Amino acid sequence: MTVTALVVLIVVVLAVGLFVFRAIPGVRAYFQFRGKRLITCPENHQTETVEVAAGEAAVGAFLSEPTLRLKECSRWPIKQDCGQECLQQIEIDPANCLVWNIVSKWYEGKSCVFCHKQIGPLHHMDHAPAVLTPENKTEEWRDFRPEQLPEVFATCRPVCWNCHVTESFRRLHPELVTNRELEAKRIR
Repeated sequence: MTVTALVVLIVVVLAVGLFVFRAIPGVRAYFQFRGKRLITCPENHQTETVEVAAGEAAVGAFLSEPTLRLKECSRWPIKQDCGQECLQQIEIDPANCLVWNIVSKWYEGKSCVFCHKQIGPLHHMDHAPAVLTPENKTEEWRDFRPEQLPEVFATCRPVCWNCHVTESFRRLHPELVTNRELEAKRIR
């Protein structure tokens, strides 16, 4: 191997190593800041839904420090030129304002109001659990806008997927359902 080839090989290995070394924080920033989040708007003090530009945060982390900027907000396009002070809430605790984490914490340890089975940990690939509204109607939590979730969770009760499907069928097709009274067990 010639000296020139050896130098080129060393430069390539160092360049790849430097790229991987800088890419790790970028990938970490992308996964840390992606997804919809609930924040309290500093302007109107209401719960709003925002989404951080995770790709830009990843590029910023690759180059130096992640710079956060909003990609979407539930108050846009009317308030699109706001100062984005709400980003401080995300910088302080990015995991606790993520919608998925808020929903998971609410369902954690709760049981279905119909079958009384405990609703296990939520997974992205599973069927979504539902809630029983004050009007006695079951709805999936995903059917609500994210900014409505705090109020929904304060007024509704948890329902497992199976009972949600059953109750939805019962509500939509009452002519196909026969309700039978439970008979008391006879003692001989």
